[in-house]
Amino acid sequence: MRRDPVLDRPVGSSPRVLQIPGDHPYVHQVCPSPFRFEGSPGAVPSPALTPQWLSQHRGEFDVVHVHFGYEHLDVDEMRHWIMHLGRLRVPLVLTVHDLRNPHQDTPEAHDRHLDLLVPAAAVVLTLTAGAAAEIRRRWGRRAQVVPHPAIFDRSLLSRRPAPGPQKIVGIHLKDLRRNVVGPDQVVRAALSGAQAAGARLRIDLHPGVRNRPELQLTRSLAEQGLLDLVVHERFSDADLAGYLKGLHTYVLPNRFGTHSGWLEACRDTGTRIVAPSCGYYADQWDEVLTYQHDEVTGLRAASLTRAVRRSLEAGPVQPATPGFRAAQLQQVQAQHADVYRRAHRRKTLPVRAVALRQTVGAVG
Repeated sequence: MRRDPVLDRPVGSSPRVLQIPGDHPYVHQVCPSPFRFEGSPGAVPSPALTPQWLSQHRGEFDVVHVHFGYEHLDVDEMRHWIMHLGRLRVPLVLTVHDLRNPHQDTPEAHDRHLDLLVPAAAVVLTLTAGAAAEIRRRWGRRAQVVPHPAIFDRSLLSRRPAPGPQKIVGIHLKDLRRNVVGPDQVVRAALSGAQAAGARLRIDLHPGVRNRPELQLTRSLAEQGLLDLVVHERFSDADLAGYLKGLHTYVLPNRFGTHSGWLEACRDTGTRIVAPSCGYYADQWDEVLTYQHDEVTGLRAASLTRAVRRSLEAGPVQPATPGFRAAQLQQVQAQHADVYRRAHRRKTLPVRAVALRQTVGAVG
């Protein structure tokens, strides 16, 4: 069989892509099947983020695509890992999902990781035009915008619950991850907006945080019967779809972040969303209503109250249609296929520690 002199593979074969993390619904969606490397480790953190693993499995993959899950590495470990990719002549594709890591209290550690990853990547991808513009400002790299595909399988969206007598506003605080700061203040402001429009506020959270001091006011309001507090384990996909379909409005309570899969879930279910001004949530969907909430100014409660009331006074929002989501996913997979081919045909040169802020052999 004739071999491709660039890929060193049979002509017509697709480069095998090592995905990090290897077992995530988003990753499974966007990577077209001919490019999937079934040996991508599913463990978190991924053992593929070590030079030893890369060396042991070097003959099994042609491109590495990093999405997230690398926050456990310190700067030196990240630098050495990138340098090892260069020594192995493996091109790196990077999707910048987060410009501000929602799992870390401060931005410095994630910034240092991006300072290494973005310049070293052969191709940089991100989810919105706003994030791409920031990447261009900060690192001088052109990031290709690839939108987030659907969250739910269409079978989970076929039935919509009958509307109740009262509109419901939902806030899911989950396990109070790092970017949910001052949840009681968010709840109080959202409650004011819900009450002004005659709606009911529902707060969900996981059992492990139900007694946290940050939720003292929320618990008190629930005891007074002014809101519904629902404590449960993590939703299944079907339960999450049912929860969102039963809401008129969902409030994203984050003080910092960049993009949101929950926002895309609301888009699938046709649930109005109120999102903070931080990050690029509003770039993901033109139906997003925003309120002022970020790390610099904190929460402006009146803006959240107004946004919730506006969302409730607006008519129903149309969910993303199956046709739109199918065409979008086809486009997203085609973009990834093109990126993987281009990245692999432009073999990166070995990366030196002194040149990690400079892109070597970059495609984008």
